[in-house]
Amino acid sequence: MSEVTLQAGQSNSLLAFHRRMLRDKPLGGIGGLIFALFLFCGIFADLIAPYGMNETDMRRVLQAPSLAHWMGTDHIGRDVFSRILHGAQLSVIIGFLAAGLATVLSIVLGVLTGYFGGKADMLIQRFVDAWMTFPDLVLLIVVVSIVGPGEGQIIIILGCLYGIAGSRIIRGSTIAVRENMYTHAAQSMGASTLHVLWFHVLPNVMPVVIVLFTTRVGAVILAEAGLSFLGLGIPPPVPTWGSMLSGGGRTYMYVGPWLALAPGLALTVVVYSINVYGDALRDMLDPRMRGR
Repeated sequence: MSEVTLQAGQSNSLLAFHRRMLRDKPLGGIGGLIFALFLFCGIFADLIAPYGMNETDMRRVLQAPSLAHWMGTDHIGRDVFSRILHGAQLSVIIGFLAAGLATVLSIVLGVLTGYFGGKADMLIQRFVDAWMTFPDLVLLIVVVSIVGPGEGQIIIILGCLYGIAGSRIIRGSTIAVRENMYTHAAQSMGASTLHVLWFHVLPNVMPVVIVLFTTRVGAVILAEAGLSFLGLGIPPPVPTWGSMLSGGGRTYMYVGPWLALAPGLALTVVVYSINVYGDALRDMLDPRMRGR
């Protein structure tokens, strides 16, 4: 079978999977479509946005939504819709990189501690327990206050924050896979530890990993918006949904309510769609949930 044929078969199976999701889990399927639209707008924001993210026009200050400006303008004449799109671009970068880092960290900690167990597992899990006792927002504020705001810092901080906490979920799935007969059969046939982990443990925890990644994307976007709202996120003039809520959205919301409604609605719709898509993925990939 050629590589092109294999890729075509994988693409067809992926489309069939999402068609089945739309039929069996319509809310999750619609959430997936909104999620895909969000990715598209974030990746191609520079081409889709009708105006520059910081392009000002003092003749059009605080204009209500119209055909020229779909979401109105802010207090210095910038197009809100264009800034929403560029904020989505930043959310795509931070959300996917931080969620990817968190997922990798969760896999490393969860698989190793769950498979080997012992004293190392006990020590690492006690550290995870202590880590999870602190409120996420408090940890974020403390660390960002120390290292300073910035895109790279926020990605690393959010990745470590959610990666350590998410290792508990991967560990539980790894323990369940470790006790299955096929894992014991591979060990009894002399398979190396690396072989067992790569060919038996990881493939069977991948459904959990996929769902964990999708939920982490929404959590990271929400956390970054919270930091930006508090003034600890990406420094201006780069637009983020949190800074749009904190800046003109909070100051001029009585004069121009669209300044707060637009980023707030975008944040709500995106995070909700990602969460319901992750729930639908869990139900579709988990054999115990398919009958419901």
